[in-house]
Amino acid sequence: MELKMKNLTKRYGDKAAVDRLNVSLTKGVYGLLGANGAGKTTWMRLICGVQKPTSGKILFNGRSIETLGEKYREQIGYLPQHFPYYPNFSALEYMLYIGALKGMEEKESERKSRELLEAVGLAKQSRKKIRTFSGGMKQRLGIAQAMLNEPRILVLDEPTAGLDPKERVRFRNLISAFSKDCIVILSTHIVSDVEFIAEKIIMMKSGKILHYGNPREITAEIQGKVWECAVPAREAEIYAERFNVSNLRNMDGRRTILRMVSEEKPFEGAVPAEPNLEDLYLYYFKGGNER
Repeated sequence: MELKMKNLTKRYGDKAAVDRLNVSLTKGVYGLLGANGAGKTTWMRLICGVQKPTSGKILFNGRSIETLGEKYREQIGYLPQHFPYYPNFSALEYMLYIGALKGMEEKESERKSRELLEAVGLAKQSRKKIRTFSGGMKQRLGIAQAMLNEPRILVLDEPTAGLDPKERVRFRNLISAFSKDCIVILSTHIVSDVEFIAEKIIMMKSGKILHYGNPREITAEIQGKVWECAVPAREAEIYAERFNVSNLRNMDGRRTILRMVSEEKPFEGAVPAEPNLEDLYLYYFKGGNER
């Protein structure tokens, strides 16, 4: 199974939201990282056929997705960042409604709906109206509906937004199990989520792919640029304002361990540290803006 982009481009006037992407995806989990405006959501919408490219192609198993049409869309599971729902539907009613839209047979739709509601921890709330759900519960329902038709391509835009740490662990386990038979594209600002489950990381900037590879490969670029140092706790915020700090860890109430990204040794006492994805993200997108 292969999903291939060939010079994929989407323009809005003079701005290229997606700029001549060339990449091939096979089975597994791909973590998609980038600042706001990097082009992530536009790219996912192109993959799902929600938008059409200005130029270039998307091929699924060697055939254009435009040519495949409905046969391709049947292979897609999609959770947009703000997924639509009907507040007066119960969770089960909503799942059955989505199953009908996807052309599923009624008995199979109900069986799979109940199975997925159990998997995301909503089985006991399956008869409750969605309007009574918390933000996290709605997000779990969104994840369930995206997986309903057992898609071969699962596209998730900020799926862990609103989930507490326990729910995020449940989600990661679910995706890890599901990804054995499909392509999963997962966009999130919570870097640790993709660090745990993604085999490949795709980092986007200005509509282009900046990095593509496993976490160890792509963090090699900032080897020797990540530092740690203990400072007095009362001065930690001052250092955080002066330097590109990725993490603060309180030691004993008197000292704080700062982790920072710097081209050179930031000050005496700082020692080199092994870089991770959060460090790389901060290196390019400090404050959520492109570097």
